[in-house]
Amino acid sequence: MSHCLYSNPNFSATLPICFTPTTTIILYIEHDSPPSLRLYNTNNNNNTMRLSKRHFSPLSLCLSVFSSGFRFPGKFQAQRRFLNSSAAGGLLLLFPFGGCYASFDNLSGASQLCFKSSMEEHRASALSEGVVQFHNVGSRDGCEAPHKWSSPGGGKKIDLKKQIFCNRSLNMRNIIAVGFDMDYTLAQYKSETFESLAYEGTVRKLVYDLGYPSELLEWTFDWNYMVRGLVLDKKRGNILKMDRHKYVKVAYHGFRELSKDDKVDIYGSSLIQDSFDEPDYALIDTLFSLAEAYLFAQLVDFKDNNLEKIPKDVDYARMYKDVRAAVDLCHRDGTLKQMVAKEPNRYINEDTTIVPLIKMIRDSGRSTFLVTNSLWDYTNIVMNFLCGGRTVQGPHTCNFDWLQYFDVVITGSAKPGFFHEESRANLFEVEPQSGMLINTDNGTPMPQVGDPSPKLLLKSKGKGCRVFQGGNVGHLHSLLSIESSSQVLYVGDHIYGDILRSKKVLGWRTMLVVPELEKEVELLWELRDMRKKLILMRNERDSVEDKIHHLNWSLKFEDANENDKQEMLSALKDLESKRDQARLSHQQAQRENHQKFHKVWGQLMKTGYQSSRFANQVERFACLYTSQVSNLRLYSPDKYYRPSEDFMSHEFHLLPLE
Repeated sequence: MSHCLYSNPNFSATLPICFTPTTTIILYIEHDSPPSLRLYNTNNNNNTMRLSKRHFSPLSLCLSVFSSGFRFPGKFQAQRRFLNSSAAGGLLLLFPFGGCYASFDNLSGASQLCFKSSMEEHRASALSEGVVQFHNVGSRDGCEAPHKWSSPGGGKKIDLKKQIFCNRSLNMRNIIAVGFDMDYTLAQYKSETFESLAYEGTVRKLVYDLGYPSELLEWTFDWNYMVRGLVLDKKRGNILKMDRHKYVKVAYHGFRELSKDDKVDIYGSSLIQDSFDEPDYALIDTLFSLAEAYLFAQLVDFKDNNLEKIPKDVDYARMYKDVRAAVDLCHRDGTLKQMVAKEPNRYINEDTTIVPLIKMIRDSGRSTFLVTNSLWDYTNIVMNFLCGGRTVQGPHTCNFDWLQYFDVVITGSAKPGFFHEESRANLFEVEPQSGMLINTDNGTPMPQVGDPSPKLLLKSKGKGCRVFQGGNVGHLHSLLSIESSSQVLYVGDHIYGDILRSKKVLGWRTMLVVPELEKEVELLWELRDMRKKLILMRNERDSVEDKIHHLNWSLKFEDANENDKQEMLSALKDLESKRDQARLSHQQAQRENHQKFHKVWGQLMKTGYQSSRFANQVERFACLYTSQVSNLRLYSPDKYYRPSEDFMSHEFHLLPLE
């Protein structure tokens, strides 16, 4: 069949493009104005179709191809396995600017690739390099597309951004129960909407409930500014980023950067034991805290520039305390959760791989449980959104079908206190339909007043999952019949609330979810040549400094004639000039590399050449860490995770750069 191009003048139905098995088709979003889309048949460069801005709504394109010979050029080649897999149930084509998708459906003898768009207008610049990229996304029931380890096409090399990284050996064969946190673990919130909602609610509480100036209502929130791992100095109004040894490497007073001399004067040039902890400091270890950290920085600047508008007795520490109080008010009165419950798709990322992941774990013979600080009503809404049958247009009416994926659900757990077995928190059973709390005796139903027999709770379609509120980890172990804490793997996002306590107090195996890791590892790969350059620049700087030290030593202690001394002094002057230039070049290159990751705080896991405080905590308390909880689906549920080799300084320098 020769290549041909057909078009429907109304652009409202299907535009088939037929070509030979050796033909290559490229979908290209042009960087022009107005935005346009072109289909290129590479066997004939003149055979193109241009779709202008007015054709973007609605638009449906179909490429009919023979799957046996279908191929993509360049960067598309790596995705061929999805197209050639006879078991593939769907291939989703995602665009960075949203609102577009394409599906790949296998037909008898041939395949069809469909592109659809409901966007009124697209910004062409949003598509990097102008080339459409393919992403594999699993179906909701977990049975068709190669979205997990056990599916056809699974078990292959995993993209670096989706890999699970191991700090200490973990043999999954020893794990009998896998537990999950909900907020920012199973449910990944959209920072640009959710954190902005939290910020706006907090500002209103400060103004209307705590008497702060009305100017605050005009403030805006930059959700990209703050990062995890920072430390707030409540007394001084400073925001700090430090390395694993607690040396302050980056410091800001509000939004004003502190000089090196200021940092040394305030925090010293050496470690101050037992510093940087509560109550004088606040740790920003969760994504929930980014909005309050940003608001604290704004208040510091506002106080410094408007002394007459802030009472004298309200210092920086008091302002932080008020911010925390305002945040708590937002949570207590339901301001945040009511908005999320109303439009979950606006605030929570849709993830169709959650259900297949949990099903895979359960099919492997392991128990699954959920432990969240959220109460039952909100938990049910969020889990319905994640696990229920719905479309991207919105959720359907809440039900309890998602309970079939868990053995035990504990809401209102009050972590990290939950992880202490000596905690005296009462355990109540929740009746899902009414939300009613019923007394239990360590999980066993208790007789109600006037009723001699225990009340048997209704089960969700007989699946047997029981829902509780409160309690402690001892109750959970009893409900799951767990004898040893090392038999539990718990997945969470909060170093202190989820990982540190469960690891340090109980000995649970832990996995930390770090969504920022996707961007971090991608940039590390892109900047690998820069890293080599920095190492060479640092070595050159050290070499010049060693030569200077040698000449200074010679001038001081060697008995040389006047001519030799003059030559050494001249050489010393040249070397000092070269050293200064090398230092400036190295510092500038370091700063450029730093800003590639984040314009203010740099790399999440590093400060200069040292691991950051956050990275040190990840390494100490998380057995595993990864960017998304759903990455577990890409690995065998019986996998033996083994850490990479540790290197000391004397070993590292023996490794080649290549």
